[in-house]
Order: sequence, then C-alpha cells, then structure tokens
Amino acid sequence: MHNIPFKQVDVFTSTRFKGNPVAVVLRADALTTEQMQRIANWTNLSETTFVTPTTNKQADYRVRIFTPGAELPFAGHPTIGTAHALLEAGLVKAGNGALVQECGAGLINLKVEHRSDGHRWIWFDLPQPLVTPLGSSQVAELEATLGVEVLRQITPCLVDAGTRWVVAQLPNAEVVLSIQPDLQRMKHENIKDKSTGVVVFGEYPEGAPTRIEVRAFAPAHGVNEDPVCGSGNGSVGAFIRHSGQTAYFGSEFLASQGSILGRAGLLRLAVSEQTIQVGGNAVTCIDGQLST
Repeated sequence: MHNIPFKQVDVFTSTRFKGNPVAVVLRADALTTEQMQRIANWTNLSETTFVTPTTNKQADYRVRIFTPGAELPFAGHPTIGTAHALLEAGLVKAGNGALVQECGAGLINLKVEHRSDGHRWIWFDLPQPLVTPLGSSQVAELEATLGVEVLRQITPCLVDAGTRWVVAQLPNAEVVLSIQPDLQRMKHENIKDKSTGVVVFGEYPEGAPTRIEVRAFAPAHGVNEDPVCGSGNGSVGAFIRHSGQTAYFGSEFLASQGSILGRAGLLRLAVSEQTIQVGGNAVTCIDGQLST
C-alpha cells in the first residue's frame, strides 16, 4: 500500500463548503491513467487532479484533470485549486506572483495576487478560445432543452478553449436561476456535438453585488450541474468579447454561481483583446493522504 499526499480544496470561495470542491493528488507519479480515472470516479467530484512531473521546462508543475468519466485537457476550478494546494504544501513558489501550469491544453499562465480584501486571488489565463456561432436549428434545439428563450440578437456560441462549452445569454439573472433544463436531451446533444456542456448567464440589475449570474451543466461528463465553473465563466468572458459587449460589462467584473445548489461561488472576470482571465479564492477543507 502506498500513501500519497492529498487535499480537497474548495474553489471560488473563501468560506469552506460554499464553493466548488476539487480533489488534488499532489504526487501522482506512480499512478497509471486507469488508476487516476478510478480515483476520480470514486471521489465523485466534478474534477480530480493529479500532479505529475513536468515535460516542459517552462512549467512549474504538470497536472492531469479527470471528471468521474473522462480526462479533460483543461478546466478552471481544478487549475486554481491545484495551484492553491501546491502553494500551501510548499511544493511550488510563485516567483514574482506568477506560475505556469502544464496540462493537456498546453501551458497555462497563472497570477497569484494578494488583494486589499485580505484574501489570496489566483488567476488563470483562459487558453486561446475558438468561438463558433450556433446555427438557427441548433439555437432552437438549445431553447427547447433549456425551456426558455435565449437572447436571439446575441447568438449562442460554442466556445472551445480546451473545454467546449455552448454559451447562451439569457434575459437576466432571474431567468438564469429559474431554468430547469432537460438534462437527458442536453446529454444527447452534447455527445453528438462533442461539447463539454452548456453555460448560461444573465445580468443582475444595477447595484447588485455581482454583475452576472452563471450556471453550467455537463451531464455528458457525469456532472448534471457544476456548482462553480472556472472554464465555463472564462467561456462567458470569451463570449462577451466575441459579441462586442466588453465595454458594456467592463474590463473586470464579478460573477456569481452556485446559489441554486446552496453554494456562494464568486469569480472575477477580466476581459481584454489579448486575454480572458478568471480569478478566485480557494480554501483547503481536507488535508491528508490517499492510500492506493
């Protein structure tokens, strides 16, 4: 039997049990792909990460990311959670506030920032997204699946940034919180078009604590609803830029996610012509060892 350092980290929150948990296996050198997938299925979290030796000299660490049913080239909250776990364990240091993660999507730049609110924010650069508007029949199918109309003047898109999210803007945050999508129908469509899932967002009225509310559904990957999704929010940022709404939403704004599931996820989105950045806090809930 081998014992491997293990942490369970709550991401996009500074309050334990209010964000999105990720399991982080800190020294996974000896594990096979089959073992990693088995462990990810067992943790039954939306993602489990495995830290392995780098293959690129520019990287500070390498991570493999698994859902309960498949490996992903990239995902947002596992990226921030893994960086937090490694920093906390003293296994990496953020030289000049920067880290470089190696993963299936390539090299991901991260920024480690201590803000005046007293919390450490970890930001990642979304991999360069490819944005493809949906056709009219695809939009109709999406509306039937969601059970509501999307903003048709802002065409839903497939945003491919390592994960492949269908992103749709809804009339407002209240509608986002009200939907009850047909998850079996969504799963069928996601498998057919090889997408990760569907992300919807809508804005709050002026003066609200956050700018937008986000929800993310990935039934094809065994995750009916992701409580707080980093890559999904990054894809929203890419959608906002693609649809010419950057000036309207602002170059940096807050997004909330997870209240429908009893969570209180908080993310910062920074959108520019050069990069889409997603920032969040993280806090460790479990610190121990995994026996294999």
